[in-house]
Amino acid sequence: MGARRGRGEGSIYRRADGRWSACLTVDGRRRYLYGRTRAEVAGRLGDATKQRDDGLPLPGGRETVASFLATWLDTQRNRLRATTWRRSEQYVRVHTLPTLGRLALVRLGPQHLERLYQQQLSKGLSPTTVHHLHTTLHKALSQAMRWGMVARNVADLVDPPRDARREMTVLDTEQVKALLAAAQGGPLHALLTIAITTGMRRGELLGLQWRDVDLGRGVIGVTGSLQKSFDGGLKIAAPKTPRSKRQIELSETAVAALRKHRTEQAQRRLLLGAAWTAGDLVFPSALGRPQDGQHLVYGQFNPLLERVGLPRIRFHDLRHTAATLMLGRGIHPKIVSEMLGHSTIGITLDLYSHVTPTMQQQAAAAMDDLLRDTRP
Repeated sequence: MGARRGRGEGSIYRRADGRWSACLTVDGRRRYLYGRTRAEVAGRLGDATKQRDDGLPLPGGRETVASFLATWLDTQRNRLRATTWRRSEQYVRVHTLPTLGRLALVRLGPQHLERLYQQQLSKGLSPTTVHHLHTTLHKALSQAMRWGMVARNVADLVDPPRDARREMTVLDTEQVKALLAAAQGGPLHALLTIAITTGMRRGELLGLQWRDVDLGRGVIGVTGSLQKSFDGGLKIAAPKTPRSKRQIELSETAVAALRKHRTEQAQRRLLLGAAWTAGDLVFPSALGRPQDGQHLVYGQFNPLLERVGLPRIRFHDLRHTAATLMLGRGIHPKIVSEMLGHSTIGITLDLYSHVTPTMQQQAAAAMDDLLRDTRP
């Protein structure tokens, strides 16, 4: 059929096979975009034109999977946290490019992804890791669709391995008491106390600043999280999600631990003098610098667990411990969700469904107390 143009759309026409197509000139070369409807192609043409006019690289018509993914990763640098970007880059470089890198992007089909996933599973990659690989490729190919480089997202046609959620390990009340007793007098006591009583994430704890702590009111403001930057350094970044930026009420136990910790930190600061790095962090390194999370875990936390004879849990499991203990004591899930900074209460209930039977038993007992006099 002949070309059909809408105002400002450029050259948009319907092909003999029923699909719509658009033509865009980039660096003197014609580029063709495809879609099932005029509106779809017009949207892609608008996105591609903006990419071109903003001076951003627009993938070429002979694009390979490797060159497209390289361009896509570049566009994600300012959109993702450094740790998330590195993980995506590793999924692409280590697990995708050796198999699919030379394949033309337009020839990529669901069968290629199926073979890739089976290949990675046979190499020993866990189903969870392959699931995350699929998530990364799906996101990248969605961008390829928006750029008009492919007519469909072939990842939509593939069922990845089920994401086998790693089973959490939580400490019971007696184990928590044993851990805090062993940490008493050491550098981890206040940190572990806050972790267990608030459920804060490791990065949020290490990025916590005294300006965000009001011991008089017994409140902590979570405003940032310590993260590794692209250059390998440590910096305080925005919290994980908008709901992660929150205020948390502190228990008297937590306030007492922080008061003692602040006093000891001030004494250490005076003792070290110029060797102390000026800063406002609540839980810095021994010299006042931002504390690397890996060093915290492998250098301090794991040895403490071993010394107490507790199971080797992840530091993140302290967050799960906090939630489980609170829910088990009858704290409303909405309050627990707000303290943890979950985006919805549904996430909290889904993660901690193992506590639900106990909550139901408590609810049944409460109804018994309420209606005891009405029994036949």
